[in-house]
Amino acid sequence: MKNLKSLEQVAMLPYMARWLLLSCILGALAGTASAVFLYALDHATDIRLDNPWLLWLLPLAGFAMGWVYHRVGKSVEGGNNLLIDEIHDPQKIVPKRMAPLVLIATVVTHLFGGSAGREGTAVQMGGALADQVTALFGLDREERRILLMGGIAAGFSSVFGTPLAGAIFGLEVLAIGRLRYDALLACIASSLVADQVCRAWGIHHTVYSIPVIPPVTALGAGSVIVAGIAFGVVGMLFADSTHALSALIKRKIAYAPARPLVGGAMVAVAGVVLNVPQYLGLGIPTIVQAFNGPLPVYDFAGKFAFTAVTLASGFKGGEVTPLFYIGATFGNALGHVLALPIPVLAGLGFVAVFAGAANTPIASTIMAIELFGSDIAVYAALACVVAYLFSGHTGIYRAQRVGHAKHPLLPAGMRLSDIPALRRARRAVVEPASPTQP
Repeated sequence: MKNLKSLEQVAMLPYMARWLLLSCILGALAGTASAVFLYALDHATDIRLDNPWLLWLLPLAGFAMGWVYHRVGKSVEGGNNLLIDEIHDPQKIVPKRMAPLVLIATVVTHLFGGSAGREGTAVQMGGALADQVTALFGLDREERRILLMGGIAAGFSSVFGTPLAGAIFGLEVLAIGRLRYDALLACIASSLVADQVCRAWGIHHTVYSIPVIPPVTALGAGSVIVAGIAFGVVGMLFADSTHALSALIKRKIAYAPARPLVGGAMVAVAGVVLNVPQYLGLGIPTIVQAFNGPLPVYDFAGKFAFTAVTLASGFKGGEVTPLFYIGATFGNALGHVLALPIPVLAGLGFVAVFAGAANTPIASTIMAIELFGSDIAVYAALACVVAYLFSGHTGIYRAQRVGHAKHPLLPAGMRLSDIPALRRARRAVVEPASPTQP
C-alpha cells in the first residue's frame, strides 16, 4: 500500500488551494475593474448619443490621449501584445499605469465617437492586475506566466459575460495551434470569478437571440464551409489592413500625438458627411439588428473602414466587438445567397470572423454556445475552424507565436509580426535575378 504522502492526489491539494486563492483574488480584481469600465463605457455612449456634436471633438480628444501616452504611457503602448510577449519571454512587471491609462483612453475614444471595441481594455487591465498580484505574492517566473494568462482570461470573460470562452481564450491566444494546460486551472477559476463579480456589481451583458437553428444537413454544412472561408478571409483582411495602415501612419506622421489627431479628423468628417452613426462606437444596436432581419449588404465594410482608421491611428479600445459587428453584418449579407437563415449566419459570422482574426477557433466556438445555445455547436465549430484555417498566418495580435503552423511552410516559435520579413526573404531567394540591362 502506498504511503499516503506519496499519493499524487494528496500532493495536488495544496497546489490546487494555492492557485484557487490566487485566481479568486485576481478574478475579483479583474471583475471589479471590468464592471467600472463597462459602467463608464455605457455612460460615455449615452452622452455621445445625446450630444452628436461631440464627434467634432474626436481629433482633439485623440491628440490629448496621444500626448498622455507619449509622455507617460510609452512603456504600456504595446497593450495586448505586451502581455503576450511577457508570457512567452518574461522581462519585467507590467507597469501599474497600464490599467488606468487604457480604461480612461478607451472611454475617451467612445465618448467622442471613435469606432473601437472593449476587450483590449479589459484584457490589459486583467494582465496589469495579475502582475500586481504576482509582485504581492512573490511568484516566480513560471507562476507569473500562468497568472498573466489568468488575467487575460478574466478580462475577456468579464467584459463579454462568457466565462468558458474567456478561460479558453487565455490559453489559446498565445500561440497558433497550441494550448498550455499548466494554466488551465488558473484560467478557468479566474474567468469564472471575474464573470460572477462583474455581474454582482450590476453589469448586464447584451443578449443575442437566434430564433430557430435548423438541424445539421449536408446542404447546411456546405453553406457553413463556404461562409467560413469568407469569414476567414474577412478576418485576415481586417488584421492586415489595420496593421498596414498603422505602419503607414507611423511612417508619414513622426509625432505620435498627431496620429490620432489626423485619424480622428478622418473619422469625424466621414461620419458626418456620410451620415453613418451606426459605424461609430461599439455598434451594439446594429449587431442586435443583424439577428432580426436583413441589413444593407455593405454595413460590414463601413464598420471595417471606420474601425481600421480609428485603431490604426492610435485610439485605444479593442478589435473584438467591431469584429463581432463585421462578422454579424457580413453573415447577414450572406443570408441572401446561402441556404441558412439570416440569424444563423449572423451568429456564425459573429464568432467566426473573430476566430479567424484572433486565431482562436476553440474559444470562439465555446463563445457561440454560451451566447446562442448548444444547438448551434456543430455549425459554429465548423465555421470557426474553417475561418481559422483560411485566415492564414496573420492576426490582430502580432505577438502571437506560431505554435503549430496551419501549413508546414513556417517554423514554430515565430512571432506573427516576423512572418512578412521571412516571406520576403524566401521570395528573394526563389525569384531569379533581374536580367542585366545592356
